[in-house]
Amino acid sequence: MLRRCAALFALSCAAGAVHAATPAAAPVSPVPEPQVRTTVIEDDAVRVEELRVRGEVRQITVHTKGERGGTYHVVPADGARDMSPGPASGRGAAGQRVWTILRF
Repeated sequence: MLRRCAALFALSCAAGAVHAATPAAAPVSPVPEPQVRTTVIEDDAVRVEELRVRGEVRQITVHTKGERGGTYHVVPADGARDMSPGPASGRGAAGQRVWTILRF
């Protein structure tokens, strides 16, 4: 009886050691990572960088080249705004250039 208990104890310890040695599976996130794509278009005068997240344009940056080169951003339009021209439209700054004056 004592031998049987010792053997059972040894087997349970060995099984615990094997179980502890196997790596745990990484937790699976229910939300997939967003698809992020950067497109760069460049010519002699400007370089345009476009950032898309899940297919929607998030940021457009224009780098001008030459002596008076500067960088500005174009505010992309989103689907929630009325893009028709006019004083009563909700267009806001969409499609407008935004210059960076000071950077901290």
